[in-house]
Amino acid sequence: MSIELDNRQGLIAGDGQLPIELAKNAKENGFEVIAIALSADNRNELKKYCSKVYDLAPGELLKIKNVLETENIKQLTFIGKVSKSMVVKRFRFDSLAIEFLKQVKRLNDDAIMLFLVAELEKIGVTVLDQTIFIKHLMASRGVLGKVQPTEAQLADVEYGYKIAKEMGSLDIGQSVVIKDRMIMAIEAIEGTDKCIVRGCKLGKKDAVVVKVAKPKQDKRFDIPAFGLRTLKTMKKHKASIIAVEANETILVDQKKTIEFANKNNIVVMAV
Repeated sequence: MSIELDNRQGLIAGDGQLPIELAKNAKENGFEVIAIALSADNRNELKKYCSKVYDLAPGELLKIKNVLETENIKQLTFIGKVSKSMVVKRFRFDSLAIEFLKQVKRLNDDAIMLFLVAELEKIGVTVLDQTIFIKHLMASRGVLGKVQPTEAQLADVEYGYKIAKEMGSLDIGQSVVIKDRMIMAIEAIEGTDKCIVRGCKLGKKDAVVVKVAKPKQDKRFDIPAFGLRTLKTMKKHKASIIAVEANETILVDQKKTIEFANKNNIVVMAV
Protein backbone atom coordinates (compact mmCIF):
# COMPACT_ATOMS: atom_id res chain seq x y z
CA MET A 1 0.00 0.00 0.00
CA SER A 2 1.44 3.37 -1.02
CA ILE A 3 1.50 6.30 1.39
CA GLU A 4 1.35 9.99 0.60
CA LEU A 5 4.53 11.56 1.93
CA ASP A 6 4.57 14.85 3.82
CA ASN A 7 7.04 17.46 2.62
CA ARG A 8 8.37 17.71 6.19
CA GLN A 9 9.99 14.46 7.33
CA GLY A 10 11.38 13.38 10.68
CA LEU A 11 14.52 11.26 11.03
CA ILE A 12 15.70 9.48 14.16
CA ALA A 13 19.32 8.73 13.35
CA GLY A 14 21.54 6.07 14.86
CA ASP A 15 25.19 5.42 13.98
CA GLY A 16 26.72 5.14 10.55
CA GLN A 17 26.29 6.32 6.99
CA LEU A 18 22.68 5.30 6.38
CA PRO A 19 21.03 8.27 8.14
CA ILE A 20 23.21 10.58 6.02
CA GLU A 21 22.27 8.75 2.82
CA LEU A 22 18.59 8.98 3.69
CA ALA A 23 18.71 12.69 4.59
CA LYS A 24 20.72 13.48 1.44
CA ASN A 25 18.36 11.61 -0.88
CA ALA A 26 15.26 13.07 0.79
CA LYS A 27 16.61 16.61 0.44
CA GLU A 28 17.54 16.03 -3.20
CA ASN A 29 13.95 14.95 -3.82
CA GLY A 30 12.49 18.10 -2.30
CA PHE A 31 11.79 17.01 1.28
CA GLU A 32 12.71 18.97 4.40
CA VAL A 33 14.28 16.73 7.05
CA ILE A 34 14.27 17.35 10.80
CA ALA A 35 16.73 14.96 12.49
CA ILE A 36 17.13 13.70 16.03
CA ALA A 37 20.72 12.46 16.23
CA LEU A 38 21.25 9.77 18.86
CA SER A 39 25.00 9.60 18.21
CA ALA A 40 27.84 12.08 17.68
CA ASP A 41 29.10 9.74 14.93
CA ASN A 42 27.24 11.47 12.10
CA ARG A 43 25.70 14.58 13.66
CA ASN A 44 27.82 17.14 11.82
CA GLU A 45 27.33 15.44 8.46
CA LEU A 46 23.56 15.35 8.99
CA LYS A 47 23.56 19.14 9.35
CA LYS A 48 24.44 19.42 5.64
CA TYR A 49 21.13 17.87 4.62
CA CYS A 50 18.73 18.57 7.50
CA SER A 51 17.12 21.90 8.32
CA LYS A 52 17.51 21.09 12.04
CA VAL A 53 19.45 18.48 14.00
CA TYR A 54 18.64 17.79 17.64
CA ASP A 55 21.13 16.04 19.94
CA LEU A 56 19.29 13.58 22.21
CA ALA A 57 20.11 10.28 23.89
CA PRO A 58 18.13 7.09 23.05
CA GLY A 59 16.54 7.09 26.52
CA GLU A 60 15.23 10.66 26.36
CA LEU A 61 11.86 9.56 25.04
CA LEU A 62 9.87 12.47 26.43
CA LYS A 63 12.21 14.99 24.80
CA ILE A 64 12.03 13.09 21.52
CA LYS A 65 8.22 13.22 21.59
CA ASN A 66 8.35 16.92 22.48
CA VAL A 67 10.62 17.72 19.52
CA LEU A 68 8.32 15.87 17.13
CA GLU A 69 5.26 17.70 18.44
CA THR A 70 7.00 21.11 18.43
CA GLU A 71 8.24 20.59 14.88
CA ASN A 72 4.84 19.27 13.77
CA ILE A 73 6.34 16.04 12.43
CA LYS A 74 3.71 13.52 11.29
CA GLN A 75 5.99 11.03 9.52
CA LEU A 76 9.45 9.82 10.46
CA THR A 77 12.03 7.17 9.71
CA PHE A 78 14.22 5.29 12.16
CA ILE A 79 17.55 4.38 10.59
CA GLY A 80 21.13 3.70 11.69
CA LYS A 81 22.52 1.38 14.32
CA VAL A 82 21.47 2.02 17.91
CA SER A 83 23.80 -0.32 19.76
CA LYS A 84 23.42 -1.32 23.37
CA SER A 85 26.82 0.32 23.99
CA MET A 86 25.43 3.64 22.70
CA VAL A 87 22.58 3.39 25.19
CA VAL A 88 25.01 2.69 28.03
CA LYS A 89 27.40 5.52 27.07
CA ARG A 90 24.53 8.02 26.86
CA PHE A 91 22.65 6.71 29.88
CA ARG A 92 19.91 9.32 30.15
CA PHE A 93 16.64 7.55 30.88
CA ASP A 94 13.60 9.72 31.51
CA SER A 95 10.36 8.66 33.22
CA LEU A 96 8.83 7.27 30.00
CA ALA A 97 11.89 5.13 29.28
CA ILE A 98 11.93 3.85 32.86
CA GLU A 99 8.22 3.03 32.68
CA PHE A 100 8.88 1.07 29.50
CA LEU A 101 11.66 -0.92 31.19
CA LYS A 102 9.26 -1.81 33.99
CA GLN A 103 6.56 -3.00 31.60
CA VAL A 104 8.44 -4.88 28.92
CA LYS A 105 9.00 -8.61 29.36
CA ARG A 106 11.77 -8.89 26.77
CA LEU A 107 14.43 -6.34 25.82
CA ASN A 108 14.84 -7.62 22.28
CA ASP A 109 14.96 -5.17 19.37
CA ASP A 110 11.42 -5.81 18.13
CA ALA A 111 9.85 -5.26 21.55
CA ILE A 112 11.69 -1.97 22.01
CA MET A 113 10.83 -0.66 18.56
CA LEU A 114 7.17 -1.68 18.70
CA PHE A 115 6.85 0.17 22.01
CA LEU A 116 8.33 3.30 20.43
CA VAL A 117 6.03 3.00 17.41
CA ALA A 118 3.00 2.76 19.72
CA GLU A 119 4.12 5.82 21.71
CA LEU A 120 4.61 7.86 18.55
CA GLU A 121 1.20 6.85 17.21
CA LYS A 122 -0.33 8.38 20.34
CA ILE A 123 0.87 11.81 19.17
CA GLY A 124 -0.11 11.25 15.55
CA VAL A 125 3.31 10.27 14.17
CA THR A 126 3.59 7.46 11.60
CA VAL A 127 6.85 5.50 11.39
CA LEU A 128 7.72 4.81 7.74
CA ASP A 129 9.33 1.89 5.95
CA GLN A 130 13.10 2.48 6.25
CA THR A 131 13.63 1.93 2.53
CA ILE A 132 11.25 4.59 1.13
CA PHE A 133 14.03 7.16 0.61
CA ILE A 134 16.86 4.70 -0.10
CA LYS A 135 15.41 2.01 -2.37
CA HIS A 136 18.40 2.50 -4.70
CA LEU A 137 20.63 1.02 -1.98
CA MET A 138 18.87 -2.36 -1.80
CA ALA A 139 21.08 -5.25 -2.96
CA SER A 140 19.76 -6.91 -6.13
CA ARG A 141 20.01 -10.65 -6.71
CA GLY A 142 23.24 -12.13 -8.03
CA VAL A 143 27.00 -11.74 -7.64
CA LEU A 144 27.58 -8.04 -7.12
CA GLY A 145 31.31 -7.90 -7.78
CA LYS A 146 33.79 -9.60 -10.10
CA VAL A 147 34.80 -12.44 -7.75
CA GLN A 148 32.71 -15.58 -8.29
CA PRO A 149 31.82 -18.07 -5.51
CA THR A 150 33.05 -21.67 -5.52
CA GLU A 151 30.74 -24.67 -5.19
CA ALA A 152 31.91 -25.16 -1.60
CA GLN A 153 31.12 -21.55 -0.76
CA LEU A 154 27.67 -21.85 -2.30
CA ALA A 155 26.99 -24.93 -0.16
CA ASP A 156 27.94 -22.96 2.94
CA VAL A 157 25.76 -20.06 1.84
CA GLU A 158 22.75 -22.35 1.37
CA TYR A 159 23.22 -23.87 4.82
CA GLY A 160 23.97 -20.54 6.50
CA TYR A 161 20.90 -18.93 4.95
CA LYS A 162 18.61 -21.51 6.59
CA ILE A 163 20.28 -21.10 9.98
CA ALA A 164 20.21 -17.30 9.81
CA LYS A 165 16.49 -17.37 9.02
CA GLU A 166 15.90 -19.57 12.07
CA MET A 167 17.87 -17.18 14.26
CA GLY A 168 15.94 -14.25 12.81
CA SER A 169 12.62 -15.88 13.65
CA LEU A 170 13.74 -15.88 17.31
CA ASP A 171 14.86 -12.22 17.06
CA ILE A 172 18.40 -13.17 18.11
CA GLY A 173 20.38 -11.79 15.18
CA GLN A 174 20.56 -11.64 11.40
CA SER A 175 24.04 -12.97 10.61
CA VAL A 176 25.95 -16.24 10.86
CA VAL A 177 29.53 -17.27 10.05
CA ILE A 178 30.05 -20.73 8.52
CA LYS A 179 33.00 -22.89 7.52
CA ASP A 180 32.61 -26.29 5.84
CA ARG A 181 28.88 -26.35 6.72
CA MET A 182 29.63 -25.85 10.41
CA ILE A 183 28.37 -22.79 12.27
CA MET A 184 31.27 -20.81 13.71
CA ALA A 185 29.28 -17.87 15.13
CA ILE A 186 25.74 -16.54 15.40
CA GLU A 187 25.13 -12.83 15.74
CA ALA A 188 23.69 -11.76 19.08
CA ILE A 189 23.87 -8.44 20.91
CA GLU A 190 27.33 -7.55 19.59
CA GLY A 191 26.36 -6.89 15.94
CA THR A 192 27.52 -8.26 12.59
CA ASP A 193 31.16 -7.13 12.59
CA LYS A 194 32.00 -8.58 16.00
CA CYS A 195 30.16 -11.76 15.06
CA ILE A 196 32.49 -12.00 12.04
CA VAL A 197 35.54 -11.58 14.28
CA ARG A 198 34.36 -14.38 16.60
CA GLY A 199 33.48 -16.68 13.73
CA CYS A 200 36.76 -16.14 11.88
CA LYS A 201 38.79 -16.93 14.99
CA LEU A 202 37.26 -20.40 14.91
CA GLY A 203 36.92 -20.83 11.15
CA LYS A 204 40.31 -19.36 10.33
CA LYS A 205 40.82 -18.55 6.64
CA ASP A 206 37.93 -18.41 4.12
CA ALA A 207 34.96 -18.32 6.48
CA VAL A 208 31.57 -17.50 4.93
CA VAL A 209 29.28 -14.72 6.21
CA VAL A 210 25.51 -14.83 5.63
CA LYS A 211 23.15 -12.00 6.55
CA VAL A 212 19.35 -12.11 6.09
CA ALA A 213 16.14 -10.33 6.99
CA LYS A 214 13.90 -11.79 9.67
CA PRO A 215 11.17 -14.10 8.29
CA LYS A 216 8.53 -11.49 9.15
CA GLN A 217 10.73 -8.42 8.85
CA ASP A 218 9.05 -5.19 9.93
CA LYS A 219 10.46 -2.73 7.38
CA ARG A 220 10.03 0.17 9.77
CA PHE A 221 13.15 -0.91 11.65
CA ASP A 222 16.18 -3.18 11.71
CA ILE A 223 16.42 -3.91 7.97
CA PRO A 224 19.76 -5.71 7.48
CA ALA A 225 22.58 -3.56 6.11
CA PHE A 226 26.27 -3.89 5.34
CA GLY A 227 29.00 -1.93 3.64
CA LEU A 228 32.67 -1.06 3.53
CA ARG A 229 33.21 -1.38 7.28
CA THR A 230 31.96 -4.98 7.24
CA LEU A 231 34.19 -5.89 4.30
CA LYS A 232 37.22 -4.36 6.01
CA THR A 233 36.47 -6.56 9.03
CA MET A 234 36.22 -9.57 6.71
CA LYS A 235 39.55 -8.77 5.06
CA LYS A 236 41.32 -8.34 8.38
CA HIS A 237 40.06 -11.70 9.64
CA LYS A 238 40.33 -13.52 6.29
CA ALA A 239 36.64 -14.19 5.56
CA SER A 240 36.16 -14.84 1.84
CA ILE A 241 32.49 -14.26 1.03
CA ILE A 242 29.42 -12.42 2.24
CA ALA A 243 25.96 -13.44 1.03
CA VAL A 244 22.93 -11.30 1.88
CA GLU A 245 19.23 -11.62 1.19
CA ALA A 246 18.37 -10.09 -2.18
CA ASN A 247 16.07 -7.05 -2.22
CA GLU A 248 15.88 -7.14 1.59
CA THR A 249 19.35 -5.84 2.48
CA ILE A 250 20.77 -2.32 2.30
CA LEU A 251 24.21 -2.02 0.70
CA VAL A 252 25.90 1.12 2.04
CA ASP A 253 28.62 2.90 0.02
CA GLN A 254 27.88 0.59 -2.91
CA LYS A 255 30.64 1.67 -5.29
CA LYS A 256 33.41 1.74 -2.66
CA THR A 257 32.23 -1.54 -1.14
CA ILE A 258 32.25 -3.45 -4.44
CA GLU A 259 35.58 -1.93 -5.49
CA PHE A 260 37.09 -3.03 -2.16
CA ALA A 261 35.65 -6.55 -2.60
CA ASN A 262 37.09 -6.87 -6.11
CA LYS A 263 40.50 -5.61 -5.02
CA ASN A 264 40.67 -8.01 -2.06
CA ASN A 265 39.20 -11.11 -3.70
CA ILE A 266 36.04 -11.14 -1.58
CA VAL A 267 32.78 -12.49 -2.99
CA VAL A 268 29.75 -10.23 -2.49
CA MET A 269 26.44 -11.75 -3.50
CA ALA A 270 22.69 -11.47 -2.87
CA VAL A 271 20.55 -14.63 -2.85
